[in-house]
Amino acid sequence: MFLLERRRSIAVIFLSAVSMILGGGLRAGDVASFVDLGFSENGKIYMFAQYGVDEHTLRPWSELYIVDVERNNFVPGGRVPYKHDKPVALGQDGSAALLRIVSYSTGIIQKYRTNFMRQGIPLFISLEDIRDPAGQTIDFRDFERGVYYSASLKSILYGGHTESSFFILFNSLNSKGIKKTYRVGSPDVKRAGVTTYSIKKAIVNPERTSMILVIEMTIRNGNGADIRYMVEALRL
Repeated sequence: MFLLERRRSIAVIFLSAVSMILGGGLRAGDVASFVDLGFSENGKIYMFAQYGVDEHTLRPWSELYIVDVERNNFVPGGRVPYKHDKPVALGQDGSAALLRIVSYSTGIIQKYRTNFMRQGIPLFISLEDIRDPAGQTIDFRDFERGVYYSASLKSILYGGHTESSFFILFNSLNSKGIKKTYRVGSPDVKRAGVTTYSIKKAIVNPERTSMILVIEMTIRNGNGADIRYMVEALRL
């Protein structure tokens, strides 16, 4: 009897998962996954990726980015997109597209000497689902170095919220009382369909010379909203 009930439970779970995917309940492709791919040895270069499954075609996709931290911009050729030509099989999450793009990008990865073993050290991770069009303010601390940080994200909305931009005021205060202030972001860059921005993570390289702020973007589409990621980078 117990074995029969267990089999029924497994069958119900499987059928529920199928109905969610085919019926749109899971909204496959709406929410991207962020992947920290590591810094270069000197912390001047940072690499990350995101991947997911297209909601309409069910094709897995991925995007790889290589960032010059001091310039807070991509290196030449540092944006590498990939989209598979076939849909995912049931139960797959699109991560195979990430593996494919990494294998295709070994040349530029070696050129900028990013290292998968030099992933960022997390100082802040947001567990809240923040969707405030006005922006966000966070405070966190590097306990090992005794440095306090604060970041205030300011959003700018245009045209009835059809496009937007943002910038971040960033401050650090070390144990000696020395305060530094930074301004990062590109408020002149207007992004169509983006309704909110939020800081999801703050990470540093092992030497604590570079800071990466992972920004989650909510993008309006015909069926609801997509989630995508970008970063803002600065040398400390």
